[in-house]
Amino acid sequence: EYSTAYANGYNWGANLQNSISEKLGIDLPEHGDRTGETDFTPWQVVPELQTVLAYLQQHWQGIRLRANSIGTYFSMLAFAGATIEKALFVSPIVDMERLIETMMAEEGITEPELRQRGEIKTEFGETLSWRYLQDVRQHPIRWQVPTAILYGSGDALMPRETVEAFARRTGAALTVMEGGEHWFHTKAQMQFLDAWVRANTVDLAEEPDERKETD
Repeated sequence: EYSTAYANGYNWGANLQNSISEKLGIDLPEHGDRTGETDFTPWQVVPELQTVLAYLQQHWQGIRLRANSIGTYFSMLAFAGATIEKALFVSPIVDMERLIETMMAEEGITEPELRQRGEIKTEFGETLSWRYLQDVRQHPIRWQVPTAILYGSGDALMPRETVEAFARRTGAALTVMEGGEHWFHTKAQMQFLDAWVRANTVDLAEEPDERKETD
């Protein structure tokens, strides 16, 4: 038997089990049952995921990963060097430094200003952190796991060329849904997502769909 770890950048994941594998859903801080927690930083989340990884390694022979949005970024940091059979990434954040720099440019914030102030609350509700940016730069992504990626062409967080470059660099299989968004939630998007998951998990028993669709 093997396990599949779900690292959630938005509210997916359930404790599901079938005869083939056990699935462990991990809600990150500010998501799912942990919406009251606010420490959503690499130095908080990555050790948590590494603890989960150690648990999985002790109890199952094989591990697979499914991660979404920022959950992919944290997972790639936490699971780097681990033996993962396969990873499925949906709307992945594959270049956190570029994302932060883009947010800074949109707010007219310079690096010297961010370094001096430490943290700056943006108009769109996010807090930019000098410590966070430095942590990102000090821990570059090194990912060598067989990976399939689902990306929406309308993703407002990660440019298409950035995801395509990551896929080429890592050998990941990239599927693009034209008209898709960062958050797959409409009926058409969910149908596309479900078909993609089935195509990439043909060796697994079919999972029940517990997510809600919105038009």
